[in-house]
Amino acid sequence: MIRGAAPQSVSPSPVAEPALDIVWIPGGTFRMGSERHYPDEAPTHRVSVDGFWIDRTPVTNRQFREFIEATGYRTVAEIASRSLVFVQPKKPVDPREGIQWWEYRCGASWQHPLGHNSSIHGYDDHPVVHVAYQDAEAYAAWAGESLPTEAEWEFAARGGLEGAEFAWGNVFLPNGRHMANTWQGAFPHQNLRRGDERTSRVTAFPPNGYALYDMIGNVWEWTADWYAPKHLESTPSGLARNKVVKGGSHLCAPNYSRRYRPAARQGQAIDTPTSDIGFRCVVRTP
Repeated sequence: MIRGAAPQSVSPSPVAEPALDIVWIPGGTFRMGSERHYPDEAPTHRVSVDGFWIDRTPVTNRQFREFIEATGYRTVAEIASRSLVFVQPKKPVDPREGIQWWEYRCGASWQHPLGHNSSIHGYDDHPVVHVAYQDAEAYAAWAGESLPTEAEWEFAARGGLEGAEFAWGNVFLPNGRHMANTWQGAFPHQNLRRGDERTSRVTAFPPNGYALYDMIGNVWEWTADWYAPKHLESTPSGLARNKVVKGGSHLCAPNYSRRYRPAARQGQAIDTPTSDIGFRCVVRTP
């Protein structure tokens, strides 16, 4: 965990109406969760959400830079001068021992995703990473938005396909086509992707039925809900102050983490940014 980063006060921008690059999601009732995969996704249960606006894509490096330049905000990773970076092993390892491919890198931050000597030059349209929960909250406050609840996020990710395994249907690779930026090959040592081997442009893969990009894969996304197994209510006093993250990332693979589905969920410590976690925001109607 990264400690010692006090919350910063950020004034909201003078936003009079939702930005152009967000999508209206009509309210409704849906079956949330799954009983076919990981235990914490169960039980399936009926949930109702009101209509809301949601960012079409995860927040990008370009958008996050505008926030930083407007406010002078410093992220948790920048204050700590380090963050967690995925380091690909050179040979097969036991995928049950995940800590061996994560490394605290000095200088790693949203501007330097792999450490001191790395850069986001040319990656303006990739999702911002190395953002802790309070960093995402600060951006949302500045933009006049909020972070989505887990139910809002999952409802939007399903794209109108209630009960489908994936955001695009029930087949992971329809006609052999990759529909999201997920790991290709045997995780973690074999990466068969060509081109962007980590994050990708936020519009590089097809949108879902609500015209939303990257609801699955690329980067995990923060939600506003505290994490507890089986959708139980939780508070910051329990489970090490973890928030729910959704959607999976480019590090999810069939042989390791099949969390590239709308129902999938995971707990993430609020003070621990990594190289595969980002976020998007919502605007709720009055």
